[in-house]
Amino acid sequence: MRRQLLRVTLVATTLLLAGCATLQVSSHTDRGLVWSKYKTFDWGPADALPAGDPRLDKDPFFQDHVAGAIERAMAGHGFALSAVTERPDVVIHYHANVAERLDVDQIDRGYGRCISDDCGPRVSRHEAGTLVVDIVDAETNVLIWRGWAQGSLDGVLGNRDRLGRRIEDSVTQMFETLRPVR
Repeated sequence: MRRQLLRVTLVATTLLLAGCATLQVSSHTDRGLVWSKYKTFDWGPADALPAGDPRLDKDPFFQDHVAGAIERAMAGHGFALSAVTERPDVVIHYHANVAERLDVDQIDRGYGRCISDDCGPRVSRHEAGTLVVDIVDAETNVLIWRGWAQGSLDGVLGNRDRLGRRIEDSVTQMFETLRPVR
């Protein structure tokens, strides 16, 4: 009876954690960069690389939501969208990709986590989306900041509400790592 309860608890916990899968977010910038010289931004040329999935390639909903989220994040960090006749201080590029991922969970028999005779690895497949945002110095054409977010897209693609929320969450969390010193 105790083993069955333990099994049910493990399965329920696994399902709960899978449903609440978090985004992996990070960024990179040169620590010596003087952000105070950058005040305006604009969009760089369109990314020539396809998103890798027809549900995102040239999808106006996806494109508009990503652009809007990035523009709000830049404004929140004190950047202004440059005027049409003005050269921006930085240009923004973003890249999106969808790929199938495999997760392998190995149960560790040595620590007593194995509750049955079959303790082999469990393999699960899911679609993972990656969004990369680049901020490039417009004068030197040098990358000054890159942020990225990656997470499962299960239940997200094909659902506009969830996709919009995932885009907003990804960009918001990504730009939390942008800490320009003004």
